[in-house]
Amino acid sequence: MKVIATNIGRPTNVKWNGKIIQTGIYKYPTVTPLFLKKEDVVNDTVIDRKHHGGEYKACYLFAADNYPYWKGKYPNLQWNWGMFGENLTVQGLDEANIRIGSIYKIGTALVQITQPREPCFKLGIRFGTQNILKEFIAHAHPGTYIKILEEGTVKKTDSLVLVEASDNALTVKAFYELLYSKEKNKAILDLALSNDALPLSKRKKLQKFL
Repeated sequence: MKVIATNIGRPTNVKWNGKIIQTGIYKYPTVTPLFLKKEDVVNDTVIDRKHHGGEYKACYLFAADNYPYWKGKYPNLQWNWGMFGENLTVQGLDEANIRIGSIYKIGTALVQITQPREPCFKLGIRFGTQNILKEFIAHAHPGTYIKILEEGTVKKTDSLVLVEASDNALTVKAFYELLYSKEKNKAILDLALSNDALPLSKRKKLQKFL
């Protein structure tokens, strides 16, 4: 896996339900490296701290490999890296092969895989339609958030080097599908509930399905 773009966003005013709100979803490539802090990325914009940023969502990674699919569905958009609000666009990122809890070295930062991205209305704003939310869920390639174990700098061309694979077999893709499935797979549910790399709040919500 290799970083092919580092992206940050500035506060952007948008109209939503008759009101003007701010969002950081409009991220664009930067020529400078990113510095990953414990709860966010330096110089990036995080407006809604309840749902973005923080220990378990400090930085968002999305696969460059999925861009052709979405360009085919939305050919009239002005495309650039960062379209999905990701800080790091990564070539070769496959959610089906990445375990939640695994630890990677990226540049000088040490990070841990924590959870997939669950789309909200702001992704719909950037794409010009809220239909993107159902499409994004159905496509099941959500990218992943990471926890910053050691702060550091990440630049374009840096590779993601596996330092320690999680001993819990739960992958980002399996967990994502669990979240949106009506019938919860018991084996996957057990893996999620026993995975300490997932936020405790996420695990507590899943306990009702036991």
